[in-house]
Amino acid sequence: MDLTPEIKEKLDKLQEKYAAMGQDMSAYLDGLLYADFLTYWDYIHLDTLLSLQSPKTPFPDEEIFIMYHQITELYFKLSLLECEQIANHQQLTAKFFTNRVKRINTYFNALVTSFDVMVDGMERDQFLKFRMSLLPASGFQSAQYRMIEICATDFIRLVDKSRREELQNTSLEEQFENIYWKFGATELASGKQTLTLKQFISKYSDQLLELVKKRQYNNFAALYHRLEKEGQDTSQLAAELRKLDLHVNVEWPLSHYKSAVRYLERDPVNIAATGGTNWQKYLPPRFQKRIFYPFLWTGQQKEEWGKGWVMEALNKSNFT
Repeated sequence: MDLTPEIKEKLDKLQEKYAAMGQDMSAYLDGLLYADFLTYWDYIHLDTLLSLQSPKTPFPDEEIFIMYHQITELYFKLSLLECEQIANHQQLTAKFFTNRVKRINTYFNALVTSFDVMVDGMERDQFLKFRMSLLPASGFQSAQYRMIEICATDFIRLVDKSRREELQNTSLEEQFENIYWKFGATELASGKQTLTLKQFISKYSDQLLELVKKRQYNNFAALYHRLEKEGQDTSQLAAELRKLDLHVNVEWPLSHYKSAVRYLERDPVNIAATGGTNWQKYLPPRFQKRIFYPFLWTGQQKEEWGKGWVMEALNKSNFT
């Protein structure tokens, strides 16, 4: 078969590429000649992926629990890939920013709308038994979720709401010591840090604080204000950021709240979460009032943050 002009052009470009790196193109062509064709299962490491579920008990529904959390972490990784593209863009535009936030909203929409797998997809009796083998592990320990929060907003917005005003002008280190989730992982009886929290801090504290410093001036809120000052049209971006605010700070924690009520609430005594966290006050959005972009919401919307969504969800849920 004769080489077409298009193939010759590509070979010339390849030759230039390898020559620039001091490489012999013919050796690489030999590699292509002897290499097997790529398969779907090898490319995504399917056999490995399907072998990553290791239940601790014989209850079948535990595998559902494991796989859904693994899926969640993959969506978080997708979100962080977008966060990196936005933060590291050399000539950021409102259009690029908006498109990437849309992607993150797509990922979180998939997570929120699929959470019925956790709410209704397991037998309550099975869950209440196999969960005891998971102590003290908890979804609270998702570092990727914390990273998304850090990338999304000015860090002071993640400080516990009771101390935000007081710590507004303090160091990032001091603010980090008062980040909201540390107050959500306290022992119900003593008020001390749970083992779940101690494990998490030991493994991820340095990494998270480093990210806080790295994103101080290129988190989403800071970048939005920069584009606004440059005179760029940020109207569509604002709409996507409001969606992100609701996804991360209302709908996602509310999904967990519905699941916790479904499996852990029992009159007259509530069952503690696996990490011993006080989930009744930690999960409901109206208690925490985490708002990434307060400048994009009205005073009334901020005052009633999460209330409507919580009541609607509770009215629709079946906790029997």
